[in-house]
Amino acid sequence: MTTRDNSARYRAQDLDVSPEQQEITDNNFQALQYVVPTELVELPTKGLFYPEGHPLCNKQEIEIKSMTAKEEDLLVNKSLLQKGVALDRVLQSIIVDPAIRLDDIFIGDKNAIIVAARVSAYGADYSANVACPSCAATQKYSFDLDDRSVKYANDAEIPGVEITDRGTFKLQLPRSKAVVETKLLCGHDEKRLIKKGKRTDPSLTDQFKTFIVSVDGVEDRNLVDQFINVMPAFDSKFLRETYSKIIPNIDLTQYFECTSCGHSQDMEVPFTVEFFWPRS
Repeated sequence: MTTRDNSARYRAQDLDVSPEQQEITDNNFQALQYVVPTELVELPTKGLFYPEGHPLCNKQEIEIKSMTAKEEDLLVNKSLLQKGVALDRVLQSIIVDPAIRLDDIFIGDKNAIIVAARVSAYGADYSANVACPSCAATQKYSFDLDDRSVKYANDAEIPGVEITDRGTFKLQLPRSKAVVETKLLCGHDEKRLIKKGKRTDPSLTDQFKTFIVSVDGVEDRNLVDQFINVMPAFDSKFLRETYSKIIPNIDLTQYFECTSCGHSQDMEVPFTVEFFWPRS
């Protein structure tokens, strides 16, 4: 495809304008050729868990564009909001590489993109209504989105967890002694859980059935699901806690102090409606 150089239309000799007028015209034309800036976002997975052939396999960063008025149109599109896909459309729009599909990205990496896009578009200051865990009083609290860290998956830091060659994790449950193999969730998995949640809240067993790949080496889906249904509660608690440590993600835990009762604690920054729809 040939790129047309429109500046040729404004030559002084063709339009019979002075060199000074031509310079002003050229400057105005250049001002309209605004190039949307991009940035590289660090991936919590470091690309280590994507299969061969995936565009993010072994990639430590992903390039995204800054949000524009076009993306803001998507954020307020009533049809997209009703379908619950407005944010996903925005994220897909700002990913520079067209080969990368949002639904194929692991949740932790997607979260990193969400926060980076929000900071780039509206700044790091984020105010949200927060209910105090102690007295339940609701208050407006300001968080700094630049105050975040990245949590990587590292088997050396999680005793008893083995990272397999196919990017899954194996661990032994303490009560049943079964060895379960788990995987990271991607956008497709998240959507399946959300779909279940529209009928009923996704249960613990629904979540386990989404990320448990095998039990004691058995991958037959019916047998794995049967084990999940009778998993001891002690093992269930252990698995939930360990899995949360396994997941590569961004850490947005920040200090919170209640203005009503003085209670203070570290709190995960809540993603409310104002995260991408900040009120002026």
